[in-house]
Amino acid sequence: MSTEIPGAGELNLPQAFLLLATNEKDGEPEVPPSVLKAALSGAILAELDLLGAIQLQGKYVRATGAPPQSDFRHQWELIHDKSRPHSPRRWVAMLESRAELHRIYEGMAALGVVTHVGEKHLGVFRTTRYPEKDHAPEAALLARIESVLNGSASDARTAALIGLLHAAGLMDKLFPGAGPARLQELTGEHWPSRAVRDELRMIRLAEAEAAT
Repeated sequence: MSTEIPGAGELNLPQAFLLLATNEKDGEPEVPPSVLKAALSGAILAELDLLGAIQLQGKYVRATGAPPQSDFRHQWELIHDKSRPHSPRRWVAMLESRAELHRIYEGMAALGVVTHVGEKHLGVFRTTRYPEKDHAPEAALLARIESVLNGSASDARTAALIGLLHAAGLMDKLFPGAGPARLQELTGEHWPSRAVRDELRMIRLAEAEAAT
């Protein structure tokens, strides 16, 4: 089983996704909360997959490796300990968590990549934003993605990030000139990204049904 561990000083996949999904100046997400949480769940699954800790076997996600030495051991334990397996889309829905979202943001704040900005309403902290503090990590990610989109060989981690950004509708914003054929070539077989798209489709259907 091949594994791909983040390099020294490299952001893990959920961190990289959140960084690119957040406006660098005002620290606000570039997508609605439902999209952000679903795509972040997909990023966690993708990270565990890259580490060799889980696999898609047929229609179900299964824990296949040792407990990962990463920030996402808790999610691996949930998958490992579940009495029956679930589909990728089901795991995307089950792993959605506002607390996890802020935990990952706070991890980037501890690294000095973003800044924690709390805003008070009536004397109580109600909202938190994470504007960028160090642009170098984002610049490196954008340069790597652009190179791959322009035909350079892709590593599995970059392809996974592109797939997640595409599923969340962010590639059109970040790289409006990206060709559909190249995106399909890079991301078509990435199961966590497909799971995010499936979950977002279900969310949109539920919202449309509720509105009628």
